[in-house]
Amino acid sequence: MKISQKGLYALQALMALARHSNQGAIRIRDIAYEEGLPEKFLELILLELKNARIVESVRGAKGGYQLRRASSEIRLSEIIRLIDGPLAPFGDAEQLRDLIDSDVEHRALYKVFLDVRDAAAKILENTTLADIVDGRTSQSKKRKRKTDADVIPMSLIARGEK
Repeated sequence: MKISQKGLYALQALMALARHSNQGAIRIRDIAYEEGLPEKFLELILLELKNARIVESVRGAKGGYQLRRASSEIRLSEIIRLIDGPLAPFGDAEQLRDLIDSDVEHRALYKVFLDVRDAAAKILENTTLADIVDGRTSQSKKRKRKTDADVIPMSLIARGEK
């Protein structure tokens, strides 16, 4: 899987919109400045995201773009598939399954590619814009943070108490 520059710009723009979601619509110029993105290219990306119903435009003096849904409902896989296509190096999962069935000599190789695709897809499908804006990744969501209540004092362990 390769994410294009356009895909990265789309994700950066959506992160900016997610960070400012409580402020209403944000102008393209402000997103471009905040994220260091080319304004003209960003216009095209936001139009594509609008057509896909991920963002919406607001007209008027306080106009601009805003997320159409909550950032916790927008998955990275959705954005990457929209902008860059399938999540696999050789097409989508169905194409890889067809190669596994039809090319016996290279079946093991295609199975590895399918495993890579499935692992990447799982991470991207389980990560939302809210997760990345809040600094939560799939790995950090898995780890349970220890609190003082979770830690057993060494003195109790030494005496065999818990």
